[in-house]
Amino acid sequence: MKKILFVLGFVLAGQFLMAQSKPTDVDKSPMDVSYLPANYPISKMRGQTTGEPLARVLYSRPQKKGREIFGGEVKYNEVWRLGANEATELELFKNATIGGKKIPKGRYSLYCIPLESKWTIVVNKDNYSWGSFTYKAEKDVARIDVPVQKTGDNVEALTMYFDNNSLIVQWENLKVAVPFAF
Repeated sequence: MKKILFVLGFVLAGQFLMAQSKPTDVDKSPMDVSYLPANYPISKMRGQTTGEPLARVLYSRPQKKGREIFGGEVKYNEVWRLGANEATELELFKNATIGGKKIPKGRYSLYCIPLESKWTIVVNKDNYSWGSFTYKAEKDVARIDVPVQKTGDNVEALTMYFDNNSLIVQWENLKVAVPFAF
């Protein structure tokens, strides 16, 4: 009887582990990446550039889907993961100055504290966090205030890209530019 229970337990445990290893469904907020310089991987593949990029940002792109984003889904004056799912990740391949603050090369999480007229971009050394649920201010490397610009666009999916040594963040009808220097 003990052998039968042991085998049954082993089979059930195997089924449980196999069920856990199946791929997940397609995420509603797909992950994206942006490089500085733009299109760095394609340029490197074509032999048009060598060495490492200056920076990259990895983030999940939530959709607006008719919702009021800022002041609604994303609360003013509260820490936001600057995306969906995992906290947005910034990798600096060289020492940088972001909004006048010196940041050593490395990997960081990016958060945001949005207000109507400005956003505080938070560079934090706690990597691998999901959302902002475990955010700890004592791990902040820098906080950078950037003005909010209203645009005539209605950007459906959160979008981040580097342009002229700034990280541009757009969603809904708002845009911020976070200045970078190397």
